[in-house]
Amino acid sequence: MENIIELEHISFSYGKTKAINNISGNIKSGTYGLLGPNGAGKTTLMKIILGFLKPESGFGKVMGLNITSKDPSVREKIGYMSERDSIIPGMNGVEFTSYLGRLSGMPLQESVKRAHEVLYYVGLEESRYRNVETYSAGMIQRLKLASALVHDPELLFLDEPTSGMDPKSRNEMLELINDISNKGSMNIIISSHILSDIEQTCKSVIIMNRGEFIAEEEVDRIKNRDTDIYEMKIAGDEHAFLEKFKKFRAEKNYKGMIRMHLPPDFSSRAIFKTAMETGIQIRHFLKKQSTLEDIFLSAIGEQNAD
Repeated sequence: MENIIELEHISFSYGKTKAINNISGNIKSGTYGLLGPNGAGKTTLMKIILGFLKPESGFGKVMGLNITSKDPSVREKIGYMSERDSIIPGMNGVEFTSYLGRLSGMPLQESVKRAHEVLYYVGLEESRYRNVETYSAGMIQRLKLASALVHDPELLFLDEPTSGMDPKSRNEMLELINDISNKGSMNIIISSHILSDIEQTCKSVIIMNRGEFIAEEEVDRIKNRDTDIYEMKIAGDEHAFLEKFKKFRAEKNYKGMIRMHLPPDFSSRAIFKTAMETGIQIRHFLKKQSTLEDIFLSAIGEQNAD
């Protein structure tokens, strides 16, 4: 299936607040990052695609099924790791994971067998008979991943998968996600506001802001753009200096730094020569590789950069 998700003019509001604003677009198979600042509409859109929320307008499909049809077979095709800690006290790890498998349409015996397998896979084999309310924050994240994987879905949604994890556990979670992705049998959509998580795990990224899709890019293309980025801080007549580079892209970020996007064959000596000619001082100068942060800040605008 080329398009795992198809959306046409989807909108949704919480009262007078427009959370999703007329979104249209297709998401192809693979591993995608859904990136945006808090309040961009990422979680709301995921809940609409999953059928938890009904759009006020528009039409959509996920894995070929209408997102508003309430078709129970959607549960068999999709795994969902919620940002919230939706555990059930009194159940141990095996019981909880098996229960989620049964809700997805698995027979009891098969769900128990798979529960043991996925708990071992995520590193909870020694804790699988402990009650889930005794788990640490990092263990709960692993449990939620196991519960999303137990029925071997075709599409896996991960909402802030590293939330609340210490650095070691976070790296281990990202390694698990990469392992799932590299096996190639499961499509993955990761919703996060952590840029480095998306860079480490995703092949492509969709950036959301104010309930809209505003950019889509392949992560490898971001790292291999045909421009070099020079970051600098200057003192003096900023306007006169930037006027000399007006045919190139230059912007001032929220830290007061100027970023210039120049061709690879452009000599950095020319920047210093122009600075001398216009009477300005360069207080900071650094050549950078193009990163997801540059695309993100450019897409959402500096007002949301912090």
